[in-house]
Amino acid sequence: MDFTYDDEQVALRDAVRGLVGKAYNDYEHRRQTVGEDPGFDEKQWTRLAEMGVLGLPFSEDDGGVGAGPVEIGIVCQELGRTIAPEPFLASVVLAGGLVSAAGTAEQRGEVLGALAAGESVLAFAHDEPGRRWGPKAEKVTAAQDGDSWTLTGVKEPVLHGARADVLVVSAALPDGGTGLFLVAGDADGLAREGYPTYDGGRAARVALDGTAATPLGEAGADLTATIATVQDITRIMAGNQALGAMQTLLKATTDYLKSRKQFGVTLNTFQALTFRAADMYTSLELTHSLVDWSTMVIAAGSPEEVAAAAARASLQVSRGGRHVGQEAIQLHGGIAMTAEYNVGMFVAHLTALDHLLGDGNHQVGVLSTKVGDYGLIDPLDV
Repeated sequence: MDFTYDDEQVALRDAVRGLVGKAYNDYEHRRQTVGEDPGFDEKQWTRLAEMGVLGLPFSEDDGGVGAGPVEIGIVCQELGRTIAPEPFLASVVLAGGLVSAAGTAEQRGEVLGALAAGESVLAFAHDEPGRRWGPKAEKVTAAQDGDSWTLTGVKEPVLHGARADVLVVSAALPDGGTGLFLVAGDADGLAREGYPTYDGGRAARVALDGTAATPLGEAGADLTATIATVQDITRIMAGNQALGAMQTLLKATTDYLKSRKQFGVTLNTFQALTFRAADMYTSLELTHSLVDWSTMVIAAGSPEEVAAAAARASLQVSRGGRHVGQEAIQLHGGIAMTAEYNVGMFVAHLTALDHLLGDGNHQVGVLSTKVGDYGLIDPLDV
């Protein structure tokens, strides 16, 4: 399988790397950015829009670029290399992906056009207290009165929900199933309480009390399957972002082993430490292969194939990210435990990505339900 980028993909990678690297290779600048609301640099969001990055996944008719999943994965990897705080994954891939998949032509043009231009931030309000990682909504309900719809209930956590100009909200429909609705950030009956997350991001508690909402796509349609597919795509793109963070952690660790001295020699002189760094590299490369493969499945696979690829890749990202992160902390020694050093923040971000749409244990459960789909091999026939 050929994982080599073509010339246009290399140019995209270099352009995004140059932009976010200039902004966040200075870790102190990132610390200052995430320390203030909204938790990311609004000017950097505009620069990403000017480069065309925010419109990459969307068709040209909807104000986007019409790029494929490999290009989206490249952007996520480069953002992960510096754990850039801009909400590309949550706003463009997840919330924007839902609008692109379910919205009417008018909704796509209006909502995605503003997002691609950097004039708007979207957020997907789906998780509910006591429930997580599924495609259905239960505790937030939709009510219909003629052509009007209202939503009632609580969503939490909602990534970047306090800053979002438009919320894409999932809700239980009167006749069963889960629908999607657009809610303006200034709608009556909408209350948002934002707070920082442990990796420096932002989330919010979103309360809806008879809040006016516009159905996304066909009114009353059950969009559970659409939500599930977009969640699977987002899982794979989160894996790309985690991969970028793992690459930075491995490089930081090997550089440290080559420069830090003990007993008059650099740490890479000690064979045991070199072996542990080699194990980190093995985990990274295995993760890289699965993430690249699953990214290409998006382009050619059915929803069922994408779901299976997402579960497999997410399981490896969970295990590989945990291994690389823990070893990076151990091999850096005490310095990795200080708030002033960036290793701990990278590990925190890997943990947040792991729990975004289903951690490793959850993916094991998902894959275990499919064991019966595989044929058994008689060892005597091998």
